[in-house]
Amino acid sequence: MTDWRRRRRVRAALGGVAALVTLAVAGAATLGLGGRGGDDPTPARTGPAATAPVTRQTLVKTVTLAGELGYGPAVPLASTVTGTVTWLPQVGATVRRGGVLLRADELPVVLLYGFLPMYRPLAEGTEGSDVRQFERNLAALGYHGFTVDEEFTAATTAAVKRWQKDLELPDTGRVERDRVVYAPKAVRIAQHLVRLGASASGDVLTYTGNTRMVTVSAGAGEAAWAAKGAKVTVTLPTGGSVTGEVRAVGAPASDASAGAGQRPVNPERPGTDAATVEVTIAIADQKALGALGATPVDVRYVAKERRDVLTVPVEALLALAEGGYGVEVTGPAGTRVVAVQAGMFADGRVEVSGEGLTDGVMVGVPQ
Repeated sequence: MTDWRRRRRVRAALGGVAALVTLAVAGAATLGLGGRGGDDPTPARTGPAATAPVTRQTLVKTVTLAGELGYGPAVPLASTVTGTVTWLPQVGATVRRGGVLLRADELPVVLLYGFLPMYRPLAEGTEGSDVRQFERNLAALGYHGFTVDEEFTAATTAAVKRWQKDLELPDTGRVERDRVVYAPKAVRIAQHLVRLGASASGDVLTYTGNTRMVTVSAGAGEAAWAAKGAKVTVTLPTGGSVTGEVRAVGAPASDASAGAGQRPVNPERPGTDAATVEVTIAIADQKALGALGATPVDVRYVAKERRDVLTVPVEALLALAEGGYGVEVTGPAGTRVVAVQAGMFADGRVEVSGEGLTDGVMVGVPQ
């Protein structure tokens, strides 16, 4: 064999060895078996990715319902005076004791405070609880010289004449039945039912109270919270909130009584079925409502409360193979899984109890 052929085979053999060495080094580097520039091996995980403390607290579960801020249901004013309507107060106006609700033939029909209706004329010699109610109003308006009692005396007649003169009514001293309308307190004009020039007899306008309140139409199945005096939180469209108190709870309205106006079932809110309950909520701090009128609001009530219980984030719960839940407790000695009894869930936390769990113990949570 010639020398040049021997040299060619040696070169070929050396080239193959070099290739094998290169592959071996590359493989070692890939497996982290040494070699410059190789990545450090990833350490094995020895605990949870993140931790959170077990916390002792009061868990509160709340429910939010849709409500409506307004002045309450409107009541029609049934006028018994004869003549033609010549004046009505503006819609939204507040009429207080001694104020005028309408004018018929330019003569006023006056608002007074009370619960008894004006069912008869009052004159000297009349006696009864309606006399006491009228005299109480007369005195509150600044007319004196008589005793507030159940007897319409000559002194009462003199005071009535002064009152009638101030109203530009004939000063007869006799209070006609159609000149006075009683309401428990000041009223707010809600709607005109007739135009000027219409007959003054019959329903001429509607009115409400002048204090804003919230009404909620709750499903009969979700109204157990609505006990008179129960506290709620009302969230306003401005972003603020005020405290409310349940003032009245209506009787359930069924399909038969509600008719076609009944709201449909809402699958997102259990209990909002055909039967509804009207809940009226009083707002003590009227100034906190600002200039808000009729507007939707949210009403939040406490559905359930657990005081002084241990809680963890809901995501800390582990589903155990044998059933139930556990948490991964961490500490200087390492980690261990502790079986727990889960209680109430609220605001992303859950009540738990288990062996060795105390306030401040750290448990694992996913990152």
